[in-house]
Amino acid sequence: MSDKIIENNQVTIMGEIVTPFTFSHEVFGEGFYMVEVSVRRLSNSQDQIPVMVSERLIDVSQDYTGEFIMVSGQFRSYNRHDEVKNRLVLSVFAREIEFVEEELDGAKTNNILLDGYICKLPVYRKTPLGREIADLLLAVNRPYGKSDYIPCICWGRNARYASSFEVGEHVQITGRIQSREYVKKLTEERTERRVAYEVSVSKLECME
Repeated sequence: MSDKIIENNQVTIMGEIVTPFTFSHEVFGEGFYMVEVSVRRLSNSQDQIPVMVSERLIDVSQDYTGEFIMVSGQFRSYNRHDEVKNRLVLSVFAREIEFVEEELDGAKTNNILLDGYICKLPVYRKTPLGREIADLLLAVNRPYGKSDYIPCICWGRNARYASSFEVGEHVQITGRIQSREYVKKLTEERTERRVAYEVSVSKLECME
Protein backbone atom coordinates (compact mmCIF):
# COMPACT_ATOMS: atom_id res chain seq x y z
CA MET A 1 0.00 0.00 0.00
CA SER A 2 1.50 3.35 -0.94
CA ASP A 3 2.35 5.79 1.82
CA LYS A 4 0.56 8.50 -0.16
CA ILE A 5 -2.77 6.69 0.28
CA ILE A 6 -2.22 6.29 4.03
CA GLU A 7 -1.22 9.96 4.41
CA ASN A 8 -4.54 11.24 3.06
CA ASN A 9 -6.47 9.81 6.04
CA GLN A 10 -4.77 9.96 9.44
CA VAL A 11 -6.48 9.68 12.81
CA THR A 12 -5.18 9.61 16.37
CA ILE A 13 -7.55 9.32 19.33
CA MET A 14 -6.92 8.73 23.00
CA GLY A 15 -9.56 7.74 25.50
CA GLU A 16 -11.19 5.15 27.72
CA ILE A 17 -12.50 1.81 26.44
CA VAL A 18 -16.16 1.67 27.47
CA THR A 19 -17.41 -1.60 25.88
CA PRO A 20 -16.14 -5.16 25.38
CA PHE A 21 -15.11 -6.24 21.86
CA THR A 22 -17.90 -7.43 19.56
CA PHE A 23 -17.30 -9.40 16.34
CA SER A 24 -17.78 -7.39 13.13
CA HIS A 25 -16.58 -9.46 10.16
CA GLU A 26 -13.80 -11.64 8.79
CA VAL A 27 -11.50 -11.09 5.80
CA PHE A 28 -9.23 -13.91 4.57
CA GLY A 29 -9.38 -15.59 7.97
CA GLU A 30 -8.61 -12.40 9.91
CA GLY A 31 -11.34 -11.38 12.38
CA PHE A 32 -12.26 -7.73 12.96
CA TYR A 33 -13.96 -6.51 16.12
CA MET A 34 -15.65 -3.29 17.26
CA VAL A 35 -15.02 -1.47 20.51
CA GLU A 36 -16.23 1.94 21.75
CA VAL A 37 -13.74 4.51 23.04
CA SER A 38 -14.87 7.55 25.05
CA VAL A 39 -12.78 10.60 24.15
CA ARG A 40 -12.97 13.73 26.29
CA ARG A 41 -13.52 17.12 24.67
CA LEU A 42 -12.00 20.36 25.96
CA SER A 43 -15.51 21.25 27.19
CA ASN A 44 -15.40 18.06 29.34
CA SER A 45 -18.25 16.49 27.39
CA GLN A 46 -17.32 13.27 25.63
CA ASP A 47 -17.43 11.68 22.19
CA GLN A 48 -18.09 7.96 21.95
CA ILE A 49 -16.06 6.77 18.96
CA PRO A 50 -16.34 3.28 17.41
CA VAL A 51 -13.01 1.61 16.66
CA MET A 52 -12.50 -1.40 14.39
CA VAL A 53 -9.64 -3.63 15.55
CA SER A 54 -8.00 -6.71 14.01
CA GLU A 55 -7.66 -9.74 16.27
CA ARG A 56 -3.99 -9.72 15.23
CA LEU A 57 -3.47 -6.34 16.86
CA ILE A 58 -4.82 -7.09 20.35
CA ASP A 59 -6.26 -10.00 22.36
CA VAL A 60 -9.94 -9.44 21.60
CA SER A 61 -11.01 -12.18 24.05
CA GLN A 62 -10.08 -9.85 26.94
CA ASP A 63 -12.37 -7.17 28.36
CA TYR A 64 -10.37 -3.95 28.58
CA THR A 65 -13.26 -1.76 29.79
CA GLY A 66 -11.88 1.14 31.85
CA GLU A 67 -8.41 0.98 30.26
CA PHE A 68 -7.01 4.01 28.42
CA ILE A 69 -5.64 3.55 24.92
CA MET A 70 -4.15 5.57 22.08
CA VAL A 71 -5.29 4.48 18.62
CA SER A 72 -3.71 5.52 15.32
CA GLY A 73 -5.36 4.65 12.03
CA GLN A 74 -7.89 5.88 9.49
CA PHE A 75 -11.52 7.06 9.57
CA ARG A 76 -13.43 4.69 7.30
CA SER A 77 -16.96 4.28 5.98
CA TYR A 78 -19.07 1.51 4.52
CA ASN A 79 -22.71 1.24 3.46
CA ARG A 80 -24.98 -0.99 5.52
CA HIS A 81 -28.39 -1.86 4.12
CA ASP A 82 -30.87 -0.69 6.74
CA GLU A 83 -34.53 -1.61 6.18
CA VAL A 84 -35.26 0.23 2.93
CA LYS A 85 -32.06 2.14 2.25
CA ASN A 86 -28.31 2.16 2.77
CA ARG A 87 -26.86 3.78 5.87
CA LEU A 88 -23.32 5.16 6.04
CA VAL A 89 -21.45 3.51 8.92
CA LEU A 90 -18.27 5.19 10.18
CA SER A 91 -15.50 3.94 12.45
CA VAL A 92 -11.81 4.40 13.18
CA PHE A 93 -9.84 1.56 11.57
CA ALA A 94 -6.98 0.86 14.00
CA ARG A 95 -3.45 0.38 12.64
CA GLU A 96 -1.68 0.79 15.98
CA ILE A 97 -2.93 0.53 19.57
CA GLU A 98 -1.02 1.50 22.67
CA PHE A 99 -2.18 1.31 26.28
CA VAL A 100 -1.53 4.55 28.18
CA GLU A 101 -1.64 5.51 31.84
CA GLU A 102 -4.30 8.20 31.50
CA GLU A 103 -5.75 10.78 29.14
CA LEU A 104 -3.69 13.74 28.06
CA ASP A 105 -5.01 17.26 27.64
CA GLY A 106 -8.17 17.18 25.46
CA ALA A 107 -6.54 19.11 22.61
CA LYS A 108 -4.19 16.20 21.94
CA THR A 109 -6.64 13.32 22.30
CA ASN A 110 -8.56 13.57 19.03
CA ASN A 111 -6.91 14.59 15.75
CA ILE A 112 -7.78 13.83 12.13
CA LEU A 113 -6.30 14.87 8.79
CA LEU A 114 -8.22 14.18 5.57
CA ASP A 115 -7.20 14.92 1.99
CA GLY A 116 -10.02 14.30 -0.45
CA TYR A 117 -12.65 15.59 -2.84
CA ILE A 118 -16.03 17.28 -2.37
CA CYS A 119 -18.63 14.76 -3.59
CA LYS A 120 -21.85 16.68 -2.79
CA LEU A 121 -22.64 20.38 -2.89
CA PRO A 122 -22.01 21.89 0.58
CA VAL A 123 -25.11 22.73 2.63
CA TYR A 124 -24.74 26.16 4.25
CA ARG A 125 -27.12 27.40 6.94
CA LYS A 126 -27.40 29.57 10.04
CA THR A 127 -28.60 28.55 13.48
CA PRO A 128 -31.43 30.55 15.14
CA LEU A 129 -28.66 32.41 17.03
CA GLY A 130 -26.91 33.31 13.77
CA ARG A 131 -24.04 30.84 13.92
CA GLU A 132 -22.87 29.83 10.44
CA ILE A 133 -22.58 26.10 9.62
CA ALA A 134 -21.69 24.20 6.45
CA ASP A 135 -21.99 20.44 5.95
CA LEU A 136 -19.55 18.74 3.58
CA LEU A 137 -19.24 15.18 2.31
CA LEU A 138 -15.64 14.32 1.50
CA ALA A 139 -14.54 11.36 -0.63
CA VAL A 140 -11.12 10.13 0.51
CA ASN A 141 -9.39 7.63 -1.76
CA ARG A 142 -8.28 4.22 -0.53
CA PRO A 143 -6.20 1.64 -2.44
CA TYR A 144 -7.79 -0.67 -5.03
CA GLY A 145 -10.25 1.94 -6.29
CA LYS A 146 -12.17 2.27 -3.02
CA SER A 147 -13.13 5.51 -1.26
CA ASP A 148 -14.34 6.50 2.19
CA TYR A 149 -17.17 9.04 2.42
CA ILE A 150 -16.71 11.26 5.45
CA PRO A 151 -19.29 13.84 6.65
CA CYS A 152 -17.63 17.04 7.87
CA ILE A 153 -19.06 20.10 9.60
CA CYS A 154 -17.57 23.61 9.39
CA TRP A 155 -18.30 26.65 11.54
CA GLY A 156 -18.01 30.44 11.15
CA ARG A 157 -15.42 31.60 8.62
CA ASN A 158 -14.72 28.02 7.54
CA ALA A 159 -18.44 27.54 6.84
CA ARG A 160 -18.54 30.67 4.65
CA TYR A 161 -15.42 29.53 2.80
CA ALA A 162 -16.74 25.97 2.34
CA SER A 163 -20.12 27.17 1.04
CA SER A 164 -18.48 28.14 -2.29
CA PHE A 165 -16.91 24.72 -2.96
CA GLU A 166 -17.92 22.83 -6.09
CA VAL A 167 -18.30 19.06 -6.47
CA GLY A 168 -14.91 17.54 -7.33
CA GLU A 169 -12.86 20.23 -5.61
CA HIS A 170 -9.73 18.96 -3.84
CA VAL A 171 -9.58 19.96 -0.16
CA GLN A 172 -7.53 19.17 2.93
CA ILE A 173 -9.15 19.19 6.35
CA THR A 174 -7.85 18.96 9.90
CA GLY A 175 -10.12 18.64 12.90
CA ARG A 176 -11.58 16.14 15.33
CA ILE A 177 -14.10 13.28 15.19
CA GLN A 178 -17.29 13.97 17.11
CA SER A 179 -20.36 11.92 17.94
CA ARG A 180 -23.88 13.31 18.06
CA GLU A 181 -27.06 11.63 19.32
CA TYR A 182 -30.32 12.07 17.45
CA VAL A 183 -33.77 10.48 17.35
CA LYS A 184 -34.74 8.75 14.09
CA LYS A 185 -38.46 8.47 13.35
CA LEU A 186 -39.07 4.96 11.99
CA THR A 187 -42.88 4.98 11.83
CA GLU A 188 -45.67 7.12 13.30
CA GLU A 189 -45.32 5.26 16.60
CA ARG A 190 -41.66 4.12 16.60
CA THR A 191 -38.52 6.14 17.07
CA GLU A 192 -34.94 5.03 17.61
CA ARG A 193 -32.06 6.79 19.30
CA ARG A 194 -29.01 6.76 17.04
CA VAL A 195 -25.53 8.23 16.99
CA ALA A 196 -24.05 10.10 14.02
CA TYR A 197 -20.34 10.68 13.52
CA GLU A 198 -18.70 13.54 11.67
CA VAL A 199 -15.49 15.53 11.50
CA SER A 200 -15.63 18.92 13.20
CA VAL A 201 -13.33 21.03 11.01
CA SER A 202 -10.76 23.34 12.59
CA LYS A 203 -8.70 24.04 9.45
CA LEU A 204 -9.79 23.89 5.82
CA GLU A 205 -7.68 24.39 2.71
CA CYS A 206 -8.49 24.16 -0.97
CA MET A 207 -5.68 22.34 -2.81
CA GLU A 208 -4.72 23.48 -6.31
